[in-house]
Amino acid sequence: MRWIVASSLKARFIVLGLAAALMYFGFSAVTKMPVDAFPEFAPPRVEIQTEAPGLSTAETEEILTIPLEEVLAGLPGLDVMRSKTVPALSQIVLIFEPGTDLFQARQLVNERIATANLPSAIGVPRMIPPLSSTSRAMFVALSSDEIDMIQMSQTAFWMIRPRLMRIEGVANVAIWGERLHHLQVQVEPERLRTHDVTLDDVMTVTAEALEVGILPYASSSVPGTGGWIESPTQRFAVSNILPISTAAELAQVPVYDKQKTDGSPLTLGDLGNVVLAHPPLIGDAVINDGEGLLLVVEKFPWGNTLEITRDVEATLRDLEPGLSGIEIDTTIFRPATFIELSIDNLAEAMLIAAGLVVMVLFVFLYEWRVALVSVLAIPLSLMGALLVLRQLGATINVMILAGLVIAIGAVVDDAIIDVENIVRRLRQHRAEGSGKSTASIVVDASVEVRGAIVFATLIEIVAVSPVFFLEGLSGAFFRPLALAFALAVAASMIVALTVTPALSFILLANAPLEGRESPVARWLHKNYIKILAPILKKRPAMFATVAVIVAMGIVVVPRLGQELLPEFKERDFLMHWVTQPGTSHEEMLRITVEASQELRAVPGVRNFGAHIGRALASDEVVGINFTENWVSIDPEVDYATTVAAIQEVVDGYPGLRRDVQTYLKERIKEVLTGTSEAVVVRVFGPDLDVLRDVAHEIELRLSSV
Repeated sequence: MRWIVASSLKARFIVLGLAAALMYFGFSAVTKMPVDAFPEFAPPRVEIQTEAPGLSTAETEEILTIPLEEVLAGLPGLDVMRSKTVPALSQIVLIFEPGTDLFQARQLVNERIATANLPSAIGVPRMIPPLSSTSRAMFVALSSDEIDMIQMSQTAFWMIRPRLMRIEGVANVAIWGERLHHLQVQVEPERLRTHDVTLDDVMTVTAEALEVGILPYASSSVPGTGGWIESPTQRFAVSNILPISTAAELAQVPVYDKQKTDGSPLTLGDLGNVVLAHPPLIGDAVINDGEGLLLVVEKFPWGNTLEITRDVEATLRDLEPGLSGIEIDTTIFRPATFIELSIDNLAEAMLIAAGLVVMVLFVFLYEWRVALVSVLAIPLSLMGALLVLRQLGATINVMILAGLVIAIGAVVDDAIIDVENIVRRLRQHRAEGSGKSTASIVVDASVEVRGAIVFATLIEIVAVSPVFFLEGLSGAFFRPLALAFALAVAASMIVALTVTPALSFILLANAPLEGRESPVARWLHKNYIKILAPILKKRPAMFATVAVIVAMGIVVVPRLGQELLPEFKERDFLMHWVTQPGTSHEEMLRITVEASQELRAVPGVRNFGAHIGRALASDEVVGINFTENWVSIDPEVDYATTVAAIQEVVDGYPGLRRDVQTYLKERIKEVLTGTSEAVVVRVFGPDLDVLRDVAHEIELRLSSV
């Protein structure tokens, strides 16, 4: 230890140069670290979705979900398997043990899926991209009074989505309300009966007439019917260009050799309406009381929310000239706003803390050189901790910044004790007229207190070490905080061994230090002795007082309640809107539009967006009876009053299962239970009717709690 301090003094200018380089290059590196509201708190997970158009929930579970569960059971590192089935869609979520390599897990899952024996007529199991714990990076709402929904859906699917998918960190862009057009033959049963034509006949004729058929047994389902023609000097590619591209042209296609009563060929148009339309909707979107599209941008676990948001908004600005007639709103759900506000608040808190430290140091040490040495230890220690976190792949989030704020006291303490002892020894030797060199005095003074400080630092690190052994959500949230604290304290110890002695030697070697005792410190010391003396004479009463305070604390603690995290003042809210299974799309749309009108009438609510049902390859596996309403509130309005008004509107729909949440709370519940509810009771068994009866009985008993 003496050698380290002495070497720092000998190479003091090199040490200070390295410290300056650390700050300069460190600042550049830290500003490029990914930023998010919270650390990743979900364990490694893999999600598989399989579309099964036309199948009911029970059929989908029997044909898809159960066979896939059997194939995927027993994977190495698998902790929990959850499955969910809704009409025409099967979802299986595999949650692996913490520390499992995500990409290796995905590879193992992919190999198992390849061995599944599934019907050929259904969709292929699709592995959803790896998503962050708070997967949704932002919403992009599209609405228009000039463009119809089919045309806007085409624009979103072919122009906007591909550009957004190119942004670094974006994992998926799901489109709610999408209405992709296709040709439809809407047959009428009476006409089929009149002309003695079956539905299979219509399907076969339609498939054969188009360039790519949907029937696996039709010849049109096999591409490559062209080939080439060879000449002595050239090869000519042959491609069949069908003349059918519109509904009117498809309507003229004859149905085999059948004829009408007047002898003319029977066509598809004679059997019903041939139109350009969209398929039946599995989901929809409502934007500010009207129809629209809701693009949900999802991010990878390593995605930077702030960078993704800025890049998405820049991309939309670039596309804007080609999106005339379409209104774009990116503020319905924008987590970057909360992150920016959180980072700004914590940065402000750190600046205030640093300012208070500077003020206290100057008031108590009463020497600007001494205060400067102590103050410079703060940014150096914090920067050292941040650089180590960067190498570990951490993101800058609220928990890490909180750990650094907590560490400021310990960081300053390291420097103060060291420099205060150096000043005391310099004064002492000068008063005694000692001929000892300043360098020797600084080394001896630093080593004199350093042993105790090293032990104190290790004790502080050991004190937070139990946090590193926490599991589940608690561990995921608080490990980064403890790590940031421990790294900052450890960095401060290194700074105190190197930079502090070197800087003290440079600034204090020839500085006048005699007669510089702080009058504030002198006054506090005198009065502290006056207060302490009578207390020490009444030790039994003092111990009794402490015992009473401890006992009161023990009584009060159980009454405080428990929450993993405090309430955060997020400005974006979601409301789950769930009706009875079997509710129609039209009814869900009516209820959602009505809620939109009421919520937008609340003072402070800026806009409204809702997604009904699900979208293709989305993070919501629900039926059409499930809606999520989203609103954002103005930062200028009173938070509590506005939230209470929103809750009052939601409570005005008693026939629905409903709630008001923030996205973070919803995601925490989802990770804990697999649903957005805080407490979940699962009932297992082979008989669905019995399960319903038991579930209803449990519901009645729990409703009285």
